[in-house]
Amino acid sequence: MPPPFSAPPSIHLAALLSLVALAPAAPAAPAWPPALESSLARTAIPRAATAVLVQDVDSTTPLLAHRTGEAMNPASVMKLVTSYAALDQLGPTYTWKTRIVAEAPIRNGVLKGDLHVIGGGDPRLSRERLWLLLRELRSRDIRRIEGNVVTDRRFFQLAPHDPGAFDQRPLRPYNAPADALNIDYGALPLRLAPSATGADVSIDPLPAGLSLDNRIRRAGTGPCNDPPALLAADSRSDANGNSVLVLEGSLPPACTSTFDWNLAPLTPARLFEGQFRTLWRELGGEIDGRFVDGPAPAGARPLAESTSPTLPEVLRDMNKWSNNVIARHLLATLGAESEPGRDSAAAGSRVVERSLAAAGIPTDKLVIENGAGLSRNERASADTLGRLLMAAWRSRSMPELIASLPIAGRDGTARRRVANSPAAGAAHIKTGTLDGVRSLAGYVQGASGHRYIVVLLINHPNAGAGREVQDALLEWVASL
Repeated sequence: MPPPFSAPPSIHLAALLSLVALAPAAPAAPAWPPALESSLARTAIPRAATAVLVQDVDSTTPLLAHRTGEAMNPASVMKLVTSYAALDQLGPTYTWKTRIVAEAPIRNGVLKGDLHVIGGGDPRLSRERLWLLLRELRSRDIRRIEGNVVTDRRFFQLAPHDPGAFDQRPLRPYNAPADALNIDYGALPLRLAPSATGADVSIDPLPAGLSLDNRIRRAGTGPCNDPPALLAADSRSDANGNSVLVLEGSLPPACTSTFDWNLAPLTPARLFEGQFRTLWRELGGEIDGRFVDGPAPAGARPLAESTSPTLPEVLRDMNKWSNNVIARHLLATLGAESEPGRDSAAAGSRVVERSLAAAGIPTDKLVIENGAGLSRNERASADTLGRLLMAAWRSRSMPELIASLPIAGRDGTARRRVANSPAAGAAHIKTGTLDGVRSLAGYVQGASGHRYIVVLLINHPNAGAGREVQDALLEWVASL
């Protein structure tokens, strides 16, 4: 039998070359947009300090991808991760409740015992809603509380919080902690009216147990672009254990208009007590006892209740204005609902990771500390953020998530971005800023009508100049 035919090596090589010639060429890596490249050069930010992802929501292949697997500090873009998990786990109709209950009888307008206030972690509990809650309590024919006001904060189990740990600015509202009975995000709104000698300062209402020491004066020269930046504040205790808010600094003659200044000089417990006492007194109420923490009796009868707005409304407040306290509350709520009695923040982090993993989103580069991005430890990759945005786009809660994001050139923290370009109004984005960090992630509608996922992370000492880089990327995507 003749041996099987065996082609010479030259024929094998020719056949192989012909197959290579017929095979489709591998797609070339997309060139960086010239405007993005030039903006990086002007700001002295190297490509190696960035991660970039641009992908059509209807495609499985990125249009532009650079260092997408690197773990980087996302700053406030981390709120997207928290938002996604909250919508996934809590649902778009979720609300928080604050309840007032009692066991003691009511006789002749007097509650003959303790009043219990049960905190449900409501991130939107305000002094206005507390006033309505207390009006409802007064309608129960209660004028005087003979016992104590017992606050039940057990819904959140949180480690002690140092408001000065992040940047040594403990009175800044963004450093306020989560708490099951927070009022006005833990902050006080000050109204300052420049006067001939300094400034008239008012807080409405002024919490009981807090006084003002106003040392602001008129001095100096120059513009009045940011009046609060010219002032300083400190919180001290007087001989009776009450809090004193000390205001110092100088306002130049150019400062003539009334302005607001938000500060967080009180702990959540002191703020709640102070606002409760002031509002209750204004409603004609009296309190004989003290404010103490403790569990509410299981069989106590309900007297008043306040329900928060739904989760999507809360997300709008958080993402439009990058509210860190709301983000802390969301993470703690996820933990409290999933693992009652455990550390709420740590449990919330586990819930977020499980939520993402269930959607096929990689979490190996994800580090969650508080869910707000106000952290030097939190990390995420552009790949994780991009896949999260893709999963959100295909989810039932897509409208709620997108509606919570600032619109570039229109509202929220992005209202001044790309304001005078065709990209204005075309992007729903979350931005983030820390020293050495500039980040951006969201959706951009191109001129073609296609919608694109966009992620840009910058970790570099020159990141403060990275707004130009972000705008260049947004304008390029909006032109596609």
